[in-house]
Amino acid sequence: MNKSKILSEAKKVLSIELKGIKTINSCLDDSFYNVVKTIFKIKGRVIVTGIGKSGHIANKISATLSSTGSPSHFIHATEASHGDLGGITKNDCILAISNSGQTHELNGILNYAKRFNIPLLSISGNKKGILYNKSSYGILFKKPIEACPLNLAPTTSSTMILVIGDAIAITLLKMKGFQKSHFSIFHPGGNIGKDLVQLSDIMHSKSELPLSKYNEKMSIALLKITQKSFGCVGVINKSNKLIGIITDGDLRRNMDKNIINKTALEVMTRNPTVVNKETLVGEAINIMNEKKITSLFICVKMKPVGIVHIHDLLRLSS
Repeated sequence: MNKSKILSEAKKVLSIELKGIKTINSCLDDSFYNVVKTIFKIKGRVIVTGIGKSGHIANKISATLSSTGSPSHFIHATEASHGDLGGITKNDCILAISNSGQTHELNGILNYAKRFNIPLLSISGNKKGILYNKSSYGILFKKPIEACPLNLAPTTSSTMILVIGDAIAITLLKMKGFQKSHFSIFHPGGNIGKDLVQLSDIMHSKSELPLSKYNEKMSIALLKITQKSFGCVGVINKSNKLIGIITDGDLRRNMDKNIINKTALEVMTRNPTVVNKETLVGEAINIMNEKKITSLFICVKMKPVGIVHIHDLLRLSS
């Protein structure tokens, strides 16, 4: 295949899978509502199960649920019948996934759910399937044309199940009031974790703060800019509240032979951009990029308690 044919084939796959995804709207009905409400009310975990490609998708859905505030655990349908059923409690619910809805390897876990009255939820593409008919509530998707040219390998159907799983997880996230602060607890590693670090954890504080009183001469303020190495100095009033900032740009705009005799108040830019201690690294980077600034003061009731430089944030996020 030449380049043109390769790209054409890839675009065809994308087109077929997008058509399948667009049919998911019909799944968002009372059954979807009941599945979400059941998961929301349980005291235990969501046990997600499947086999083959559905098993891989189930594992991912379980991981997404856990990371967004709905404790979950994946159990392989075959392994369930060889001891892993012991990992399911009466406080849990089961979310079983099968494209055909007829996967016989699920029988063990389905019978276990019925025996111990554990809510059985499902995502499948077969209204006449065993899985759907044994479920407390089942989400049915319209069986799609697979992106596989033989219409055999689970491709479009796997993508659709994944999207339905995401819809469940994110709906639950909203219902539970899950916030960025919770997200950071579950994602301490990787780039996501770094972006969710609070500025209070990395800010420079106390003696490191570059601060100058409003009535101090610029000769003193200039020394503080040089000594503290942030390229700026914050200007505070009698109440120790931040009322301005002096940056390299302010120095250039006021540069003349009398600058060292001016006060910080005369040179400063008023109403500098400030943030609070709970601001996340990712948010701070966005603010600094938008405002085109390189340092950011952290304040409590406008009293500076810390400062971060863009290099501090970029080092953490790299």
